[in-house]
Amino acid sequence: MLDQSMDIPTSAHSKLVSIHLEIKLFNWVSEVTVLPNAPDAMAVADHTMASVTSSSRNQLILGAFGLITLFLVGRFIARQLEIRAFKRKHGCLPPPREPQPEHIIGLAAWNRLRRERRERITLKETTRRAKELGYTSSLVMAGNRFTVTCDPVNLKAMLATNFNDFGLGARDVPLGPVLNGGIFISDGEAWQHSRALIRPAFTRAQVADLSSLEEHTQALLSRIPKADGATVDLKPLFYNMTLDSATEFLLGHSVHSQNSLPGSPARNFLDAFDYAEEVLQKRSELGRFAWLLRDKKFDEACKTIKAFTDGFIQEVLRGENKMTRYNLLGEIAGACRDPTQIRSEILGVLLAARDSNASVLGSCFYEMARNQSIWNKLMAEVESVDGRELDYETLKDMKYLKAVLNETLRLFPPLARNVRYARKDTVLPRGGGPDKQAPVFIAKDTPIFYCVYALHRLPEFWGPDADVFRPERWLDEKVKPGWAFLPFNGGPRICLGQQNALIEASYTIVRLMQEFKRIEPRDNMPWTEHLSIGMSNEYGCKVAFWRSK
Repeated sequence: MLDQSMDIPTSAHSKLVSIHLEIKLFNWVSEVTVLPNAPDAMAVADHTMASVTSSSRNQLILGAFGLITLFLVGRFIARQLEIRAFKRKHGCLPPPREPQPEHIIGLAAWNRLRRERRERITLKETTRRAKELGYTSSLVMAGNRFTVTCDPVNLKAMLATNFNDFGLGARDVPLGPVLNGGIFISDGEAWQHSRALIRPAFTRAQVADLSSLEEHTQALLSRIPKADGATVDLKPLFYNMTLDSATEFLLGHSVHSQNSLPGSPARNFLDAFDYAEEVLQKRSELGRFAWLLRDKKFDEACKTIKAFTDGFIQEVLRGENKMTRYNLLGEIAGACRDPTQIRSEILGVLLAARDSNASVLGSCFYEMARNQSIWNKLMAEVESVDGRELDYETLKDMKYLKAVLNETLRLFPPLARNVRYARKDTVLPRGGGPDKQAPVFIAKDTPIFYCVYALHRLPEFWGPDADVFRPERWLDEKVKPGWAFLPFNGGPRICLGQQNALIEASYTIVRLMQEFKRIEPRDNMPWTEHLSIGMSNEYGCKVAFWRSK
């Protein structure tokens, strides 16, 4: 029965042959029989359908790609026409280009920047290029176009006249691990709110309160060798002192880092803060790519800094901290109960205040140790106030002291370079064209780096001796540098703590000169840039003091 069921009738066979011929003619490729080769026929049909489907899918992908390309090309052309019209309307011409082998990727410029960083000649080379190329120039680096300027006219436009056209950009990316917001990484309404919180702490009444400075000066003096002529590096001592002074002003309690022991909470905070500053500078150079920099030690440093600061903040918010002196933490906590925002504001001011003051003091004593005539002249002024209370008014009346500080800030500005980003298509007033007087077009989101260090060393504004430390230039009443002198920035974002910094530096200088009558340098190294959040001398400030002339 099984065999009979498998028999195929003759008539059916003839019919199959007919079907076979029809299918062969239809497919033009393969011979197909319904039986016994039916599975092969289905496979061919599936393959044919798959080919049709794959071809359709490829056509759809190519079509979509074509439409996207067309859209992007159209948008690019529209953008170029928009830029051309904007340039024509404002009379913009391109500034000089910095020499590069190519202006597309800018790999050579990136390598040059890294080399200058390693050799600690970034500021020196930026100044040289400004003098040779012009005060405003452009370059391509890592695929991005940058504008670099040290022209006071352009700086006035960025920082004041056209303030709303420029912002800080994405500072929260590189600085976010320490600052979760706050005045130093915010723009717009957030920045205005932060500034309003901080401003009351820097009124004249608060700046003029010098009661705590003597304590920190005494701690500084305790670290200087008693023996005349002994070598001491003032740089770390100044950084400790300004940290102690700043934390007392900000938190209501000094960390007393000057005499802290290894392993103590104060020393752990100091070490974490120092390390975090170094890494924050590297992250700032990477900008929005800062996340590529992985550093477990940095992560731990950030945790230490936040935990230390949060302890003081929680005490104040709970009302458990009974502080007797005015401080910024108490001021902010009276208007804001968000511990994260309070911490960000406190740490932002601490980063700026600590570095700025220590940088100025270190550079000032570096120069005076090498210029005995300046030391002697300032010593005469210091001795003229002996017997008088060393208060705010007395310090403000010391003209040569002010000249020495201004000259220090000119040649060694603590914030030697900075950056702004265009918030919309805008212009810098000059720097373009063959005569470098035409406006320069700045596209939206373009970074503009400005170098205060270079600005302060341009002979056009400071004379042929622009590189010489000469405080006497500030005694000439005709000297009014305006926007050619920006040690504390300018415009709406001008540093709120500038008077506080100047008074603290003045007090420290006078007190040291009251204790020591003679100074000498103890190294032959030239001043060499060390860039972190601020700027200092890589080799420190090694000097020797004598208590008598």
